[in-house]
Amino acid sequence: MNELLAFFVGIGLAAACGFRVFVPLFIASLAANGNVELFGEADISGMLGPGYDWLGSDAVTLALGIATLLEVGSYYIPWLDNMLDSVSTPAAVIAGTFLASATAPEMIGDGFFKWLVSVIAGGGSAGLVQSASVVLRGASTVTTAGIGNPVISTAELGGSVLISILIILLPVLAAILLLALMPLIIFAMVRVLNRKKKIAYDQKNRIDS
Repeated sequence: MNELLAFFVGIGLAAACGFRVFVPLFIASLAANGNVELFGEADISGMLGPGYDWLGSDAVTLALGIATLLEVGSYYIPWLDNMLDSVSTPAAVIAGTFLASATAPEMIGDGFFKWLVSVIAGGGSAGLVQSASVVLRGASTVTTAGIGNPVISTAELGGSVLISILIILLPVLAAILLLALMPLIIFAMVRVLNRKKKIAYDQKNRIDS
């Protein structure tokens, strides 16, 4: 049960990577760093698999903190946010896969199957959330000429921080909430895509007429 719980934590952190790549990594590093008491008794160092102890080192925590600040700030620069999405999507999948593999149960081994599960569970969760973010930002860019993008960026940042902290402090509750949110994310993404198609179709008809 402890191993499965740890894996849920990894998948939850992976999903948060879909909003911001480095925020969940930084928060996980903080929680695993014995010199940082941000989370009190919530220490995920015991959830990390063999070979992942370095995630909680001071140097890694500092490096991830700097990377987090740069990433968060970049999303508030007009038009750069849309350009970053092309890089963030594969980066989010990689980060999600890593976090899932770091907390993967020993029962699934340490070979190909472990990485297959990590890619599907962690990379898939991160990719789904990131895809929804890209669609929403694209819709905001089209409908508001980018004016509404800072609101989207702030919501994404808040979601990444909130999910990362909740999944560490209250893993069971956070996992249930994530499972409930996934269908809503898919529904919202499909609805936005359909709306964009309708707008493009209406514009084409006006031009043709």
